[in-house]
Order: sequence, then C-alpha cells, then structure tokens
Amino acid sequence: MRAITVTEFGGPEVLRMSELPDPVPGAADLLVRTDAIGVNYIDTYYRTGAYAVDLPYVPGLEGSGVVEAVGSDVTGVRAGDRVAWSSAPGSYAERVVVPAAVAVPVPEGVGAPEAASVLLQGMTAHYLMNSVYYVEPGDTVLVHAGAGGVGLVLTQLAVARGARVITTVSSDEKELLSREAGAAEVLHYSDDLAQQVRALTDGEGVAAAFDGVGADTFEASLASVRIRGTLALFGAASGPVPPFDPQRLNPAGSVFLTRPTLAHYTRDRDELLWRSGEVFEAIRDGSLKIRVGAQYPLDEAEQAHRDLQGRRTTGSIVLVP
Repeated sequence: MRAITVTEFGGPEVLRMSELPDPVPGAADLLVRTDAIGVNYIDTYYRTGAYAVDLPYVPGLEGSGVVEAVGSDVTGVRAGDRVAWSSAPGSYAERVVVPAAVAVPVPEGVGAPEAASVLLQGMTAHYLMNSVYYVEPGDTVLVHAGAGGVGLVLTQLAVARGARVITTVSSDEKELLSREAGAAEVLHYSDDLAQQVRALTDGEGVAAAFDGVGADTFEASLASVRIRGTLALFGAASGPVPPFDPQRLNPAGSVFLTRPTLAHYTRDRDELLWRSGEVFEAIRDGSLKIRVGAQYPLDEAEQAHRDLQGRRTTGSIVLVP
C-alpha cells in the first residue's frame, strides 16, 4: 500500500510517499480502506518532534473509510461498514489498522470527507462548549481563528444553542466565512483586540475564551474574559505560550485557565459515542455545516502541511488516497 512516512523530524519536506506492506489487524482491531484522511495541527507537532513519537512512523490520526477485515474479538462491526476515527496512528495511508474501541459508525447522509475531518475538530468543539465551559443561551463567548476548522464548528454549535459569538480572523475572506457560520461580531487580529472585546460586552468581558492560536492571542484572551470566566487554551497554532505565573489569574478576575485535550474528554466508549453522535446528528439535521476547505491527493501531504501552517486554509482539509 502507499503511505506517507517520516524518517526524521523537520518541516513539511520530511513527509515522503512510500510503499509499505498492508498492516495486519489484531484481535481487537479493524482493517480499514481509507476514503479520506483528516489533516490537523497535531500532525505538525508530531512531524517536528514537539510531541514524542518513535521514528520512522506514518503520520495522521483521523480518517474515514470502509472496513475490510474484523479482528476475532470484535463484535458489532462487519466488513463493508463505514467508520470514522480521530485517534488511530498511521492514518496517512491507503489502509489503516483502527482499534475497534476508537472507531465510530458513520451515518447515512454524512460524506467521507466530512466524516474524516469532523471528529477531531467537532468533538473538540463539543467538549469545549459542553464540558470545559457549558455555554448557556445568552452567553457571549470569544472564539479565536473563527474561520478555522474548530472555529467554524464551535461557532455554529454555540449559535445554535443561543449564544452570542465573537470571533477573530486574519483576512476579509475569513471574516465572511466566520459571519456565514453565525458569528455576531468578527474582529481582525490587532494590538487592541482585548479592548475591542470589552467594548462589545459593555466592559464586562466574555464568559469564555476558546483559544487554539496560543502565543499570539493568549494575552488578549486573558484580558477579554469576565470575572470568574474561563480561558480554554486548546491549541498553539502560533506557538506555545511562554511560562505563565498563575498569580496573574487573580487580578484578571479569578479566571479559570485550562489546557484541555480531546483524549481526556473521550476517556471511554460511551463518552466517545456521545460526542461523535451529537456531532454527526448536527450535520444530519442541518445545524452544522462542515466546510472542507481543500482536498489534496495523498502524495501532496507536504503541500497540505505547508498550507495549513501558513494559515492559507479555511475550515478542514483532507487527503484523498
């Protein structure tokens, strides 16, 4: 089979196409032929060595496809079923071994590119607004990178619940996409971002700031949150936040600061099925529209990473075998 391999840490150029033997599923696994593969920022962290991984390896965690073989201990799944996953290492390949415990069924009406790119971003949005901070009708929240994959999903889900969403973007094109997703106010990144957010909330600040950008926006996020508000730092697209003195949370308004990750919010099968099921149902009922901003052939994974890190993409992006 064809697969992207990484033999050394570095930039997008280390992503190389290779011919590898087909993987062999274990007793608790599925062998899946991929139809689409999600490309996410976490993939770049592994590629650069920021997150530990043994070399050589096949990158990618997310995808969708059709089950070709089922391990002897697996029940409830058959060859021919459509499944998706967000945590199966080695997904940049034509075939992937997916532990049955992390595979979820893809319902009718959800296409392969949407299924391949919505789980990580969609379930991230789901846990942010349901478990990190429960967004109530009437809340005002701040969502950075409003035209990115998580930003577009989180905006739509929060608006559907009755929240007012303020987003940040880097261009007029992205502003339009964010407004189409339901953002009430869209701000361009600037030095006075926090002051603008305060002005839009009559000086009170937002109930929660959802920050996947990191270094470039963290200070503005902290200054934008209301007393006893929540700052959820769930990513670092612009780089990691420098060391931080927790005493600063006191004068900021007894702010709650958390650095969550999806793995801790999908700790068992029931939680995984709850979050994925609600995301897929939102797609089916029309309250969530997934923007697949770009599709690349598998052998163009290098370009996909360059565009992602260069902030030249909107919504989600996928590789197609």
